[in-house]
Amino acid sequence: MTDQTTSTRFPHDIIEQWAGLGIDLPQLFSAGALGTRMGVQVQEAAPTRVVGTLPVEGNTQPYGLLHGGASAVLAETLGSIGAMLHGGPQKIAVGVDLNCTHHRAVRTGTITGTATPVHAGRTSATYDIVITDDHGKRVCTARLTCALRPAAPNGTTDTTNTTSSTNTTNGTSPAAH
Repeated sequence: MTDQTTSTRFPHDIIEQWAGLGIDLPQLFSAGALGTRMGVQVQEAAPTRVVGTLPVEGNTQPYGLLHGGASAVLAETLGSIGAMLHGGPQKIAVGVDLNCTHHRAVRTGTITGTATPVHAGRTSATYDIVITDDHGKRVCTARLTCALRPAAPNGTTDTTNTTSSTNTTNGTSPAAH
């Protein structure tokens, strides 16, 4: 296991819920390949609160400022993890809408995102994600909505019957997270 997966904290009831399914829980609820390349670290994960960080260095645009897409990656990662944990092992979370408002520029340090549920239903979950800088100042406010779809019988992500929209204003496309 990598440092990223071993450092994520899951509540005991979540570990019990997913135990015995043959699924690597920390890997499933990680930042994924994109998040790993960008340096996303998931610190804690529960349906009611997901916290993670992302370094500014390496995730900037040509002016040397944190790229807005990097904030979006952190937001979608954290909100998706919350939605997956809310849905439980019988469901997968599929992102259908992400919107981000960028409040201030950041040039150095680490940003921290905290995702909390606004709606946690049977077929969808919506999370607000607040992203702050090293001084606790708000950098970005995001909202992610995920459709909750049945998981394949073997516990994998089966999205063959998933239909959802693409948000063309920010490039978000449906994807299993």
